[in-house]
This record gives sequence, C-alpha cells and structure tokens, in this order.
Amino acid sequence: MKYRQPSKLPVLSWKDVVKVLQKLGYQYKHGKGSHMYFSDGVHNVTVPRHDEIAPRTLLSIIEQAGLTKDQFLKLV
Repeated sequence: MKYRQPSKLPVLSWKDVVKVLQKLGYQYKHGKGSHMYFSDGVHNVTVPRHDEIAPRTLLSIIEQAGLTKDQFLKLV
C-alpha cells in the first residue's frame, strides 16, 4: 500500500517509532550499524537510528508492519 502524500506524516525519531512497535508487540531482534530490526513473528521491520525519520522511510516502516497510516498514527 502506497501513500502519495508522505509529507502529511509527523516528524518522528527512531525512539518514537520503536515505542509504537513495542505497543504492537514487536520485539527487538538485533542491530547492525545504524539500523535496528524488530519482529512480531509475522512481520519484520527495519528502523534506522535517525533523530528525524524521513516521511517516505516512515511510510516504509508502516508498510513493513502491515499497518495503515491511520492505524499507526493512532498509536503515536
């Protein structure tokens, strides 16, 4: 699922994204360099350790988690 207006997303840090993933039951699997890897047993999600995650990168994270943009934003 693609979103054509990623600029409508809030600016989030990697810490904000990790909090949302943990609310959803994702567990930290491992990290390599500037990336962290999470899994819920079904989906695998890669999160870059950036102070500000770019809108298109955030959309990719949302898609990897199998969520809609609205579902994700309700958990922020």
